[in-house]
Amino acid sequence: MSSRENVAIHQLLALLEARYALRVLWSLRDGHAQTFRLLQDSVGGITPNTLNTRIKELREAELLTHGSDGYILTPSGTDLLKRLNDLQAFAGKWTVAQAKKAAAKQSEKAAEPAAGAPPAEHPTSTHPDKPTGTPTATPPGSPHE
Repeated sequence: MSSRENVAIHQLLALLEARYALRVLWSLRDGHAQTFRLLQDSVGGITPNTLNTRIKELREAELLTHGSDGYILTPSGTDLLKRLNDLQAFAGKWTVAQAKKAAAKQSEKAAEPAAGAPPAEHPTSTHPDKPTGTPTATPPGSPHE
């Protein structure tokens, strides 16, 4: 990848990384124009000031425009979302994989002894005069053989 291509990608990512930028674009993906208020409701949780700022940035980047019925994606915005559409399929697969990973961790935790519980003892001695854990076998050559 050339230096010029890297700069272009970094600029686009910087624009899209701005809070709510992708959500604003995603809310317009169906091709229907939305008024400011409807767009704010579609994005959810965005303040009017933040939405105004994102709209201004996305309009300057020629990814959305304002028509007679409200805000709508430009052809470049539509093209970008088509290219990002693969993220939806990826996100679905990724979410399933993350859920499986979390379930596996939960299963591992459930199989472990409780924290603070004493370890289970495995006696190696059945001799009444020797404490548990002491081997009962006498080594070869010892006087008690």
